[in-house]
Amino acid sequence: MSTFSIGIDLGGTNLRVAAFTSDWKRRGAITTPTRVKDGPGAVLDDMCAAVQQLIADCGESGELAGVGLGSPGPLELPAGRLLQPPNLPGFEDLELKTELEKRLRVPVVVECDANAAALAECHAGAGKKSGYQSLCMLTLGTGVGSGIILNGRVWHGFSGMGGEAGHVPVYHDGLLCGCGSRGCLEQYASATAIARAGQNLFGTRSQNGAGKITARSIAEAAQAGDAESQHIYDGVGQALGIGLASLVSTLNLPLYIIGGGVVAAWQLFAPSMFAELDRGSYIYRLTRPADVAVPEAGKTNVFPAELGPDAGLLGAAMLPFFQSLNS
Repeated sequence: MSTFSIGIDLGGTNLRVAAFTSDWKRRGAITTPTRVKDGPGAVLDDMCAAVQQLIADCGESGELAGVGLGSPGPLELPAGRLLQPPNLPGFEDLELKTELEKRLRVPVVVECDANAAALAECHAGAGKKSGYQSLCMLTLGTGVGSGIILNGRVWHGFSGMGGEAGHVPVYHDGLLCGCGSRGCLEQYASATAIARAGQNLFGTRSQNGAGKITARSIAEAAQAGDAESQHIYDGVGQALGIGLASLVSTLNLPLYIIGGGVVAAWQLFAPSMFAELDRGSYIYRLTRPADVAVPEAGKTNVFPAELGPDAGLLGAAMLPFFQSLNS
């Protein structure tokens, strides 16, 4: 009988749940809006209903290894308790692991969503493709998450809150962030920040007068030659470059990955990102590859993620298997 796990990707917008085999093949998936406004109980109900449906669908032909959950941080780990997540208002002090195990009666591993995505990219995405087991990943979505993988394992810090690069200020007199600080990377490089910048320029309607302004609509306008839209993405790249410069100079890892929905606009923000990274980190200047698009051993490589929106979901499903290896 084959073994499978179930991954949960808890996003500020969507809740995604999927079953995967031990060789990372998807067996089934359920996606639903995250009912943040209805409170933690409603979101827990939706998680459990999806997990139970997937267990029913897959259980006859396989054995469940456990459930993994990737959640926005900050989290207290390994307890799996949400602290004060900026993008999940009203979810403070929610005991995710305890509540899910009580309802589902199966083992649950909780991890920061960016850590889960980084784990997947390491073992099945850009890390595997490039041959690196140590990396740092930034995820650009509703917010900006980050995860650090050292020798194939998540680096948590002493209390599970390591790797919160999205809440490191890149502009110290900048915009107020939901975390309480000012000028955080999240306020300049997330999809939310891009949409806000577009609304400040164009109002609430898209440039062609139809639909709501989003990071995607601004990217489409920039690709069509709109200079103001391109300027917004230049700002994204500059903020990312500042953040990456600090990470490169501090961590000196061989690989940095940019993922999340915003990475679809890589060609729009990468030039300003690399220019700022080059300006801001002498470690990068000493170790930059001859071609930033080609992996080079012994150099600092920066690439877009390989797994797309599935990274966090797959990484969450990997957690029970890695937990068993570490036990």
